Amino acid sequence: MQLGGPAMRRMPELYACLYAKEFPAQALLRLRPDIGTQACVVLEGEPPQQTVCSMNPRARVLGAERGMTRVEVDTLPSLHVLTRSQTQETAAKSALLECAGGFSPRVENRSTGNSFIAVIDIAGTDSLFGSPDQLGKTLLSRVRALGVSAVIAVSSNLHAAVSLAKGLSGKSRILVVPQGAEQKALSALPISVLDLSEAHAETFDLWGINSLGMLANLPEKELVARMGQEGRRLRQLARGESPHLFQPVEPPFTLEERIELDSPVELLDSLMFVAGVMLEQLILRASSRIVALASVTITLSLEGNDTHIRTVRPALPNNDRQLWLKLLHLDLEAHPPQAAILSLTLTAEPGYTSKVQLGLFSPQLPEPGRLDITLARIAKIVGEGNVGRPVLQDTHHPQGFRIDPFTVPSDEPRDVPARSTTAVLRALRPPESVQLTLNKQTPERFRFRQENYVVERAFGPWAARGEWWNSGIWGREQWDLVARADNGNVLYGCLTRDVMLNRWRMVGLYD
Repeated sequence: MQLGGPAMRRMPELYACLYAKEFPAQALLRLRPDIGTQACVVLEGEPPQQTVCSMNPRARVLGAERGMTRVEVDTLPSLHVLTRSQTQETAAKSALLECAGGFSPRVENRSTGNSFIAVIDIAGTDSLFGSPDQLGKTLLSRVRALGVSAVIAVSSNLHAAVSLAKGLSGKSRILVVPQGAEQKALSALPISVLDLSEAHAETFDLWGINSLGMLANLPEKELVARMGQEGRRLRQLARGESPHLFQPVEPPFTLEERIELDSPVELLDSLMFVAGVMLEQLILRASSRIVALASVTITLSLEGNDTHIRTVRPALPNNDRQLWLKLLHLDLEAHPPQAAILSLTLTAEPGYTSKVQLGLFSPQLPEPGRLDITLARIAKIVGEGNVGRPVLQDTHHPQGFRIDPFTVPSDEPRDVPARSTTAVLRALRPPESVQLTLNKQTPERFRFRQENYVVERAFGPWAARGEWWNSGIWGREQWDLVARADNGNVLYGCLTRDVMLNRWRMVGLYD
């Protein structure tokens, strides 16, 4: 291979600019579908000096303008007023950058002011996503699913793509400019798309320069003589010739959504309506990465600077919105917050769903979601720590086990043991007290559950003790016995004596 041959040629540059204007308003409304169809304005600043910083198209039709005070806003009819939230804007930006990262690993964040701007290096992605126009349509559909309205401009020059995206208006959502046609496409745009400083804007206004085409036609030497190198840079931007050093970002993949409620919420049903929209966004973002939600943590900010945190973790990761909503509802019913809710945050951990290949004649297994809901309902009745799977501990204590959360076992087939004929001890919890008569330190008679029994056979005692190193030291003697009641019934039981307290109790019955 010769150096500089066709295989070593550099791939031509191609950039797609994703542009979403009025981003403060869009970040707030994406999680509020109930008011998204109304005219809304966003205020920033401290009362009473709040001013409008963003709005949706319906509010602009009613006469809302940027910079209006709260008093001026109140004079307009049917306006819904929201307060700007930097946390929700940050969460929305992260979601959009994640979405853009699904089309290229090289994404640059150029967001400024009230607009979200992300430039994606899409050179060489034709084999994955098709033509630039097809890629733009796919990207826009995913952005709309996130609740954000945006436009896309594609160009071989990064700055030209940004300017063209800012200038798109009307029903046009995607614009693809062929290489070499940047100056012609930019010529009709207003000069305001360059984000000029006040001094430069005033200068161009005095010169009568109001479009990029007029700026591009100015002689370079005379422009540099009057404005310096900044004039040369602005002329290059207007001609679509300005170079750029691409600075990609790598945002971490975090599944988190946050919303600050307009008013304190006390009803759980109202909270679940908001949580349902947030869960839908989390599931959408997880599905785009081909993962599922393994756990969801809900954090509630309460009045009085309190915080209520709960985590729900089903047996298997899944993306079933109704299942997650039901599990969160049952958990919050069992552990309700103690004050009104001011804000809500949902954080999820990604996981992978397992696929089980069933045999042709194997019985159909129940859905894992039904098991999770059943366990949650049982836990609501008997207590959270009383539902799960028993795990033996490394001790000889008779109650030496703990309850762990239920997990689905591996899909590997296991041999089913043969049926055992060993007697099974059914433990009594709590153990039941008995009145006992001894004969030479051996049980002879006892009264249990309002019945008198005579011991026919007794085996024991088996003594055990342990944990001398802490305050929970224990010691006991165990007897296995066969006893007959006055009515002829036979009892097979396990009787123990607490060595420390000299107390006899029936701890189990053999079936």
